[in-house]
Amino acid sequence: MAPRSRRQKHKKLPSVTPMAVIPPTVVSPVPCTLSKPDPSIDALGFFSLDNNVPGLSELILQKLNMKSYEEYKSVVDGGIPLTGFGFRSPQEMFQRMEDTFRFCAHCKTLPSGLLDSKVLRHCKRCRNVYYCDTECQRSDWPAHRKVCQELRLVAVDRVLEWLLVTGDFILPSGPWAWPSEDIQDWDSWFSMRGLQLEATLDAVLGSHAMTTLWASVGRPRPEPEVLHGSLKRLMTDALSRPLTLGLGLRALEIDVGKTGGSTLHVVGASHVETFFIRAGDYNELGYMFPEHLGFHVIMVGVDVAAGFLQSTSASPLEPGTIQLSGHRGLYHDFWEEQVETGHLTRPDLVAAFHPGFHASPNLMEAWLPTLLLLRDYGIPTLITVYSQQELAASLQILVNLDTHVIAYGANPFTSLKPEQVYSNPNKQPVYCSAYYIIFLGSSSCQLEKKQLEEKIDDGCSVAEPDSN
Repeated sequence: MAPRSRRQKHKKLPSVTPMAVIPPTVVSPVPCTLSKPDPSIDALGFFSLDNNVPGLSELILQKLNMKSYEEYKSVVDGGIPLTGFGFRSPQEMFQRMEDTFRFCAHCKTLPSGLLDSKVLRHCKRCRNVYYCDTECQRSDWPAHRKVCQELRLVAVDRVLEWLLVTGDFILPSGPWAWPSEDIQDWDSWFSMRGLQLEATLDAVLGSHAMTTLWASVGRPRPEPEVLHGSLKRLMTDALSRPLTLGLGLRALEIDVGKTGGSTLHVVGASHVETFFIRAGDYNELGYMFPEHLGFHVIMVGVDVAAGFLQSTSASPLEPGTIQLSGHRGLYHDFWEEQVETGHLTRPDLVAAFHPGFHASPNLMEAWLPTLLLLRDYGIPTLITVYSQQELAASLQILVNLDTHVIAYGANPFTSLKPEQVYSNPNKQPVYCSAYYIIFLGSSSCQLEKKQLEEKIDDGCSVAEPDSN
């Protein structure tokens, strides 16, 4: 590990079990008391809801029949639920989950703040935002009209996502029918999967599970083409992470045919990556590199789901296999305990999906030792962000840390599922892993802020910074 002085420079689930309602990671520092001292992006994201809608975190806990965030975290970690947790029927579950979105998008009033004669009513177009009266809805329309159609997609995706949780929607899989180099984006991936993909989607659309789902939700079932589009978006969301790892391996020309297999670390992993993970979720990475001799994907983070924690092994992988494991903790501690001691080999690639270090001083403080470690040891690293604004802010931080930024740009394997900002529903939706940054080691190159903005505004195609 780099000297400390240098680093201090800078199975099907029961139908009545609720989904883990974890808001998208849009965090800002908020005073809160947590039982563990490690910085938790899940916790910061949860409590930051109150910044824009005071009391929203308490509403969510109430609707999920929980008394505290600690209880919520314990349950999603696989702990024993307390009395009163859970729901009596799927209908109650979906209703209560929908209730967590009920607050006035304009004045931020919660149901508890309404007069007895008032109720919150949703927008009839998107069914995804609520208002306490017509005056608020009219006042909000200039902002809402810009995102209304997109939020309609969000509302459908939020329902169909349950089919992934229960295992009623199994993604099409198997070796790629086309040469790997021909699959450069989602359009080519969809074309390659062809009839297999359409057969899978038709089977889900005509399934009993789909019928039961919409009966439980208690709203009209959308037209088949709307459901078809939603299923395709959900596929891209599930496969975006493994294919983005593949993008990094491709861009860095990393040899995946070495004896013993390749090791990939996913840093800052949370419940988003690990809560509902299944053994075959990263198979698509293997199909992207049919010549690979094994991939060991180790997910490290303070919010790795307890049910996913598995011991990591230094044993060589069987050719063509993909092994997934998890480790809870900070990455630089994991490095000292596992890599520096020789128990595990150094990673061939490190990836961080939406690390968020640009958004919160607390997270930046936690990420700094890891970023410096990756820089000083010259570990090939890929990070993803939601937007161009996050891209610019993250690039500036990496430049200030003297990292050698090799490339950045729009991710051809971004999730196509729009993500709504939980507490700010009329904010433009974002897409997971929309942009990427790849860096390797340190560099004397310094990109000025104006240069960064010019490169980003040019369309975010792969770009290399000027070097001395």
